[in-house]
Amino acid sequence: MTLSLQGRTVIVTGGFGVLGSALTRLLLERGARVAALDLNEVPASLAATADFLPLGKVNLTETASAEQAMSRVVDTFGHIDAVVNVAGGFAWETFESGSLDTWDRLYQMNVRTAIVSTKAALPHILSAGNGRVVNVSALAANKAGLGVSAYAASKAGVARFTESLAEELKQRDVTVNAVMPSIIDTPTNRADMPDQDFAAWVTPEALSAVIAFLLSAEGQVITGACLPVSGRV
Repeated sequence: MTLSLQGRTVIVTGGFGVLGSALTRLLLERGARVAALDLNEVPASLAATADFLPLGKVNLTETASAEQAMSRVVDTFGHIDAVVNVAGGFAWETFESGSLDTWDRLYQMNVRTAIVSTKAALPHILSAGNGRVVNVSALAANKAGLGVSAYAASKAGVARFTESLAEELKQRDVTVNAVMPSIIDTPTNRADMPDQDFAAWVTPEALSAVIAFLLSAEGQVITGACLPVSGRV
């Protein structure tokens, strides 16, 4: 069964990355109109279509930049139904030898981007009705391993933001959920961990399918959930 997203307008932050690109492809296949937002410039390989709007140089740590991007989306597609906060980052370092600046940087990349983009999109989502917010947390938010204290703390912030916002909006026709992947199978992760079993990881396509379900009509009954997507890790 294909879960249709026909007529829905979805914002995907971090839209030019591995997960953001996979998610964008799936959402377009399922009938959504997608705006892909990213801090990087729009790649030459991406072109706007009737259903796809790539927006580069969007700094989601800055309110004005996020609000301007949301206005562009509304001008193009007429409304916003959902935002998926994929934008984020990772760093591995022990607490003893690491820098406190890493904590600030990962907060900005993982927590603030989700907060700012949601804040900018929310008035439009509430206006459209039957809205969705999906965040990308991580399993490390629940149980952190060696060298990921700053990353895990930032992803825990995303999870708690998800839960609180879900409570705030549950009577206003908006669901708010998060996915919590283990290790996503990306070229960067393969290069960093060449001896691991890649088949045990979560593919971007599989994680995208979980997100797409939360965006669908069938996902209406779920809110405030932080869903583990662990693969076989």
